[in-house]
This record gives sequence, structure tokens and C-alpha cells, in this order.
Amino acid sequence: LLVLGMNPFITTQGFAKTSMLTTVIGAVINIILDPILIFGLGLGVQGAAIATVLSQAVGAVWILHFLTGKKTILRLRKDYMRPEKKVILPVMALGVSTFVMMSTESLLSISFSSSLARYGGDVAVGAMTVITSASQLCTLPIQGICQGGQPVMSFNFGAGKKSRVKEAFRFQLLLCSCYTCLFWLLMMLAPGAVAGIFTSDTALIDYTTWSMRIYMAGIFAMGFQIACQQSFMALGQAKVSLLLACLRKIILLIPLIFILPHLLPDPVFGVFLAEPVSDILAATITTITFFSRFNGILERGAAKV
Repeated sequence: LLVLGMNPFITTQGFAKTSMLTTVIGAVINIILDPILIFGLGLGVQGAAIATVLSQAVGAVWILHFLTGKKTILRLRKDYMRPEKKVILPVMALGVSTFVMMSTESLLSISFSSSLARYGGDVAVGAMTVITSASQLCTLPIQGICQGGQPVMSFNFGAGKKSRVKEAFRFQLLLCSCYTCLFWLLMMLAPGAVAGIFTSDTALIDYTTWSMRIYMAGIFAMGFQIACQQSFMALGQAKVSLLLACLRKIILLIPLIFILPHLLPDPVFGVFLAEPVSDILAATITTITFFSRFNGILERGAAKV
């Protein structure tokens, strides 16, 4: 919690390399300690747990050392830790959008698993597990890009520098859209090779190959969806960002998971098809909403400076 919660305070001060090191240090220590404790000392699962705790502790110490040291601009002090309503409420309002996006993943997983278990059995559920792991290779990097872009856009928005906000958004949108389009192309051309990274079961790889093409058919649109939705957060539009965060998963995807199997001859195909349909619809609505409001938000922001 210290690493995840305090690392953005390093990023927003312009210490991007230090912020990156915070994440890398914990990950590398965990990777090194895992085989030593699990196999070398024969601790098994207990060793994996100890390695995780130790790596997290090192990351937390690193964060606190930097934010109380001489290099930081905003130093941690007891005086700054008094709860203030005017600070906490806006922060919580902006954070709700991210919270909803992350918390609905469990609800989404339950919806997919229950529907696939009913119509496709264990092999369909296994394929979904592989597909979900593969999809994170797409969604996590673009979320990282947007998290890196948020402080840049927020600072320039607060300073009334409209041209720099637009420049940052264009760069963010270009990176996200190009990455998701390349990822989509990989999923369409070589889904079996990707599935083989996660399992050696031939039957599961074959089943995952056709289902992954369906599930990933609209993932190219995720770059537009996440770039625009996260930019609303950077511009202080908490309510709009929250609504768009709910749009894809709660309003579109979860209902479609249960509706489409009853409308199509192959119910399993319907379950997997729910993902690209919701991806494309949500991205289209989010992109149109963003570009229709973008200039107006910038003008109002500039007027306050």
C-alpha cells in the first residue's frame, strides 16, 4: 500500500526514473528470492510468501527514504498528515473511477466463469483463464502510459497551458492506439503461439486459439477507451470518468455475457463475443464524448487561471 499509494508523489515531482526504480526494485528482489527460498531452502509456498513480503518491505523503505530525504521537493511531514475535507473529498472523487474499474474485475470474472462453465465446461473456463492473462499484456501497459501522462496533463491544465495539454493527450492517444492495434494484429495472426506461453495442454491450446480470436477482436479499441477515460480524470472530470468506467464493464459487458448466448446458435461463441462488442461500443461512445467536451473543458480551465 505504501508503494502503490506514495509512488505517484515521486512521479508528480518529475522523478520518473526514481518512481520506476521503486517498482523495479521490489520486482527484481522478489524474482531473485523466489527460487532461493522456494527451492534452495525448501520452504515451498511459505518461501514465496516470505519473498513477496520482503520485496514489498524493501520497496516501502525505498519510498519513505526518498520522500523524507534531501532530493525530494515535497517532503513528508507530520503537519501535512492532518485530514482536511477540502483535500480528501476531491481525491476520493477522482479515485472512485479507478476503484470501480478494478473492483468490477472480480464481478466480471464471476460472470464469464459462470456462463462458460454452463455452456462450455471446464475447457472453456480454462481457455478464459489463459485469455485473461494474455489480455493483461495489452491493458496493463496502456494503463501505465496513461498513469504517466496524467500528471503532465493535470499540471499543464492547472497552469492554463491548453496547447501542452493537447500535445500530451495526442501523444498518449497515439501510443495507446498503436500498441493496442499491434497487439490486436498479434492476437489475430498467432493466438496459438500466445496460448502456448501459458499452457502445454494441446486440447486447451486448440480451444483457446479460436476463442481468443473472438475475445480479442475488438481489443484495438481499448487504446481509445482507456486514453480518453483516463484523460477525463487528469482534467478533473471525476463524474464523467466514473460513468465511462462503468459503461464498458457494468452497463455493456456483464449484461451481454448473459444475453448473447440466448440470441446466437452457439452460446459459447456468444459469451466470448460479448467482449469485442462492448469494447467497440464503449470506445466509440467514450471517444465521441471526450472530443465533444475536450475544448470546452480546456477553455473553462484556462478561464480559472
